[in-house]
Amino acid sequence: MNFSGISKQTLLGQLLRFPLKLIPPQTIMPIWQGKLKHKKWIVGSGDNGYWLGSYEYEKQLLFEQTLTEGSVVFDIGAHVGFYTLLSSVLVGTSGKVVAFEPLPRNLFYLHEHVRLNQLQNVVVIEAAVSAASRVTSFDESSTSFTGRISPEGKLQVKTVALDELTRTGQIPMPTHIKIDVEGAELSVLAGAKETLNQARPTIFLATHGAEIHQQACAFLESVGYRLNAIGAVSLQQATEIIAYPST
Repeated sequence: MNFSGISKQTLLGQLLRFPLKLIPPQTIMPIWQGKLKHKKWIVGSGDNGYWLGSYEYEKQLLFEQTLTEGSVVFDIGAHVGFYTLLSSVLVGTSGKVVAFEPLPRNLFYLHEHVRLNQLQNVVVIEAAVSAASRVTSFDESSTSFTGRISPEGKLQVKTVALDELTRTGQIPMPTHIKIDVEGAELSVLAGAKETLNQARPTIFLATHGAEIHQQACAFLESVGYRLNAIGAVSLQQATEIIAYPST
């Protein structure tokens, strides 16, 4: 059931959410439904939709339909690890998940979720993904969901480029990439052009802003990808897309 799809503005939505506020944030809950059912989750790490199993419900289902046993997934902007866990389950023991996250608060929960669920096929890289490897300023923002690379940021974080990591064999070539990086989409893609051309992974991409959306779509089309909207009427209106290699 898509609990997260019930609007907070409705009486039903408010009634359903009220008791959730009473759960202590350090509580470890079993995820209620979906492919992650019975996996362990820390309530205070983020949205209650995570452990309810209804977070980004449509996108979850698309992941389940797309990832297969033995896949290699890059989770870029892994946050506290929901898609890292989901990918880990879907790719199985013969697959691999490489999770990228720079924010210390999120890394704590990401590592804890990997540890609590004894995931053996996950590697965490404590860095943001960009066009080049360096150290840069990161704005932690007011929520753990919206941190981003920014010259105004007070936190200094390490960045890595996917092409450098795959070229040197530090990580395997991906079959699938999930990107959710709060405005740094073009930098991630620019630093991965060689990887995209060689590996031809399927890409789940969240875009932030109309201009970035157009530029990211144009980039992917220029390197031979066909694009479909996720949860929107048209590609132009979408904030999330799935990109399939056309060749």
